Amino acid sequence: MVPVLSIIFMFVSTLISIGLPVALFLVWRKKYGMKVVPMLIGVATFILFALVLQPIMHYFVLSPRADGSIGLIMTDPALYVLYAILAAGIFEETGRFIAFHIIKKKYSGYGTGLSYGIGHGGIEAILLVGLAVLNSIILSFMINTNSSALLGLNPSVQTQIGVLITTEPLLFLTAGIERIIAVSLHISLSIFVWCAVKVKGKLWLYPAAILIHAVFNIAPAMYQAGMIRNVWLTEAVIFIMVVPTAIFAFFICKIIQKNDDNQEKETMQ
Repeated sequence: MVPVLSIIFMFVSTLISIGLPVALFLVWRKKYGMKVVPMLIGVATFILFALVLQPIMHYFVLSPRADGSIGLIMTDPALYVLYAILAAGIFEETGRFIAFHIIKKKYSGYGTGLSYGIGHGGIEAILLVGLAVLNSIILSFMINTNSSALLGLNPSVQTQIGVLITTEPLLFLTAGIERIIAVSLHISLSIFVWCAVKVKGKLWLYPAAILIHAVFNIAPAMYQAGMIRNVWLTEAVIFIMVVPTAIFAFFICKIIQKNDDNQEKETMQ
């Protein structure tokens, strides 16, 4: 049997993963002049760069062994961590950089960066966490009702069933907590790259975004490689880092707004 508390925490994580980006867009839309198109471009860019292009690179670098294990993790965990932290940052921040160059003539204001960030981080939360955890909730109900549909399932699902039954309930809440942090990070980094594209002399914010993204991935990559074994320590580290990152993004919003105001004055003169 899957503990009821586990199902409750899974439901909370699903609600956060799906509901948070939707709520942020609806609440901030009028206040910050956010548009739907930049958000949709954020969705499309994440899918292209993170789910299509990046996995192609992973296929060549992280080719699994016959037993399903990743050879690089087993032979050189440190090199795996280095690759893991850089790959996501390079692909996703470059995707932002290209996307912002495409829309910069039609959109202005830091609301564009916010909208894009919600789309980018939101679709990641929905696809990678929300739907996956929702599937686990459905499977948990099937387990607890002794559904006949469980008969004859493939070994991977049988393994998932074992994980659902034996995992400490509180750990299912980490997925939702991690998504709050991740969405905050994606919004902040979107502001960085939007400023790099829109404001003269701020191009350095693009490589800075790659570096910050990489630093955020250190703890999760070390956890996956078995170098850190406490998931709560991992979450605590990235939470501590996201706070100053978000504060820095707030000040960058001021720079973007000032730049837009100056451009508007120049146009009127």
